[in-house]
Amino acid sequence: MRTGSPMLTSYRVLDITQFVAGPTCCRTLAEFGAEVIKVELAPEGDRTRGAGFKPLDPALADVTQSTYFFQQNHSKKSLALNLSLPRSRELLRAIVAKIDVLVEAFTPGVIARAGLGYEDLRKIHPGLIMCSISMAGQSGPLSGKPGYDYIGSAYAGVSDLVGEPGQPPAHQGTSIGDTLCGMTATAAILAALIHREHTGEGQYIDAALIDTYFHTHQNSVPRVALQNGQFVPKRSGRFHPEGGGGAYRYKDDQWIYLIAPDHSWPGLARALDAPQWLENPRFKTRRERRINGEALAAEIEERLNRFPSRQAAVDALEREHIPVAPILTLNEAMAHPHLRQRGTVRKVKDRYLGEFDIPGRPVKLSAWPLREEIKAPLLGEDNENVLKELLELPDDEISSLYQQGVLVRDPKLGPRK
Repeated sequence: MRTGSPMLTSYRVLDITQFVAGPTCCRTLAEFGAEVIKVELAPEGDRTRGAGFKPLDPALADVTQSTYFFQQNHSKKSLALNLSLPRSRELLRAIVAKIDVLVEAFTPGVIARAGLGYEDLRKIHPGLIMCSISMAGQSGPLSGKPGYDYIGSAYAGVSDLVGEPGQPPAHQGTSIGDTLCGMTATAAILAALIHREHTGEGQYIDAALIDTYFHTHQNSVPRVALQNGQFVPKRSGRFHPEGGGGAYRYKDDQWIYLIAPDHSWPGLARALDAPQWLENPRFKTRRERRINGEALAAEIEERLNRFPSRQAAVDALEREHIPVAPILTLNEAMAHPHLRQRGTVRKVKDRYLGEFDIPGRPVKLSAWPLREEIKAPLLGEDNENVLKELLELPDDEISSLYQQGVLVRDPKLGPRK
């Protein structure tokens, strides 16, 4: 087993991914100390370089940096190659012999046709851990389909549960599936690294958006199976599907989310000064509260509106140990002192974008503090560094690779000397 190097500092990762799922996985490994080399495809690199906010200075309009790219790819190095050229693929195969982990997110079959599939690469490096991230996985009838987060959600039976009853399915406002798939892939890679330390064996990891989305079904899958398909989960809108609470309007566009299962129901009645609810046949059981959800919501909201402020209502509910929270806008969440103090909202500074916030690392480790400063590379910023360090290529050969169009980089880095 490796000793003497903290966390993942002795590991090297090759990241051949774009957008969110793969970059989340590799960024997390970078935050844990791994050296992550992001392979970007010429000429534009990761497509998120053109998304999000770009530098405000018109003179920097063409710089290959954006807030979207920074958030998903900070703490990595950028190696920008034209993979359509055989020499680029030769370089990648040479680099594979020097790394521990490769993560790719092409549509299944694409990477193998380029001669970079697992069966080819394991001949170069038997201990390689390779992770492929895709919408539907590497096997099965849907495996050849490209797709994004929301396509995986649709196939996994999740999108059908988002929205109001009787209305169209609603669009999810965040990249839940991409992020979850990326973090799940991270966990699998860490387990594979431990396995290799004990056995010397590398292995292949197949991570799919559909699989991770399907894993989020809380308890409905067994119910559907045991009832021979007679049970069909329905959209429950703003209410908890089991009738234990939901989202309730305070005033104007202010909302409160509260959970009051059976053991908390008396406490809710006390907090809102409504003891009569306990004897009302429409609200006496959780089933009745679910059936009469709109009527109960009207009474809860009338009581909530008696409080002088939303926070006063939340305080009263908390005194009765009701799990409750104001439903914050993203702007309010970013300003919340709890999220600020914990680093959940993380302030960063980029040489071209200036100072802005990104999500912080989602877990805290006692022996691995957060880096004070982080950066995201420009396109191809680390070409020379990577090729010299890993492959010991001389300057004249690197210059030739630029001339051949094998390597590209941001013009702001200056002419290649």
